[in-house]
Amino acid sequence: MAGSSHVYQAPRGTRDFLPDDMAVRLHIERAWRDAAVSHGFDEIEGPTFEHLELYTSKSGPGIVNELFSFKRSGGETDFALRPEFTPTLARMAAAMGRGLAVPTRWFSMPWHYRAERPQRGRLREFRQFNVDVIGDPSPAADAETIAVALAALGRLGLGPDDVQVRISHRAAVNRMLADLGIAEDRITDAQDLLDKRDRIEPDAFAAKAAELGLDADAVARLGALGGEAVPASTDPATLAEAWSVPADTLTELVALRSELEARGLLDFCRWDISIVRGLAYYTGCVWEIHEISGKERAIAGGGRYDTLVESFGGPSLPACGFGMGDVVLELVLRDRDLITGGADLLPRPDAFLVSMGEDTDAAVVPLLTRLRAAGLHARATDKSTRNLGKLLKDASRCRARFAVILGEELAQDTVVLKDLDSGDQTEVPLAELEARLGNG
Repeated sequence: MAGSSHVYQAPRGTRDFLPDDMAVRLHIERAWRDAAVSHGFDEIEGPTFEHLELYTSKSGPGIVNELFSFKRSGGETDFALRPEFTPTLARMAAAMGRGLAVPTRWFSMPWHYRAERPQRGRLREFRQFNVDVIGDPSPAADAETIAVALAALGRLGLGPDDVQVRISHRAAVNRMLADLGIAEDRITDAQDLLDKRDRIEPDAFAAKAAELGLDADAVARLGALGGEAVPASTDPATLAEAWSVPADTLTELVALRSELEARGLLDFCRWDISIVRGLAYYTGCVWEIHEISGKERAIAGGGRYDTLVESFGGPSLPACGFGMGDVVLELVLRDRDLITGGADLLPRPDAFLVSMGEDTDAAVVPLLTRLRAAGLHARATDKSTRNLGKLLKDASRCRARFAVILGEELAQDTVVLKDLDSGDQTEVPLAELEARLGNG
């Protein structure tokens, strides 16, 4: 039977991870995990799909329209691939009830799926770093999640000249929208529109704002909402005057300012009333991390969701957290030459074994086995050539630290050890090889 001539491609909005790509992914995940663990968070995971109602009942229209949903053949229950992790986390916390330690600090790095048109920075399948604090109502919990996000970015080489945390508060945003003339029953729609402002054309934004009942002046004011440097004052009235909202809506933001200052993070931060986050369950402070130029979508976003655990049948537990996707983050890292390719991120072999003759070929596999048993990363060539220059090029190509050359010296239980960084080489007794490679 003749083979098919059709060449299959990965589905649009997904990625294949070849070795270099996988090295980049693991590099990012390592920074995520190290930042979370060093801040005292424990790793969790949940199912890839959930009951559809978990999302349709709490997350709002922004996420519901992006679901990959399905029904088991012959069954009556609808499911959806998870588009985000917060509902799963809240469900898990609710199931533990009063047995959940307070506060609980959890993080995860699951796959997520969104049934939307793939575009720059947004794919149908992506990896996301999620960090959450459950049971702590204080601004310290919000500040700690922001600190974890910035610590992860710092491990990847991004600092205050590269990224910016734009912070807002749902109460202040809602009051601002009401003052613009938006009816109470359209506030959620206005939040969703404001969340999409930077991703749609100005004319389309103005048209949708007019549909909310705004006149031309109010549309212009809504479109002009933006940010400002964090004020030096810790008086809520200072910020309230700048934003034209009651001071009592900003008390938590001012308290958060003090927590961020204690952590040395104010250089990263701006207040920005235009930040609302598109998910309906947010209740208080909300924030996003953007790269400075504004070229890309938000790198991360999160906030406080104090009623979500209770709404899933659990105890009344305040909570806050964020998600950071790998797609936009990788674009930012590449734009800044912090990742130029994956080859430099692959693990370096400690030793690359080279056999120079048929009489030494039989020693390669036993020596490889011995070095690997000692915890060393050892490789050997698959080529039949005896050309030492070509073999050393292969060793350098895989970024090995040393070439172990098996030649005539092997008869005296000795090998030639060549440092591929310095070019130095020396004869080393076989009995000392592991120690020399381990100390190299």
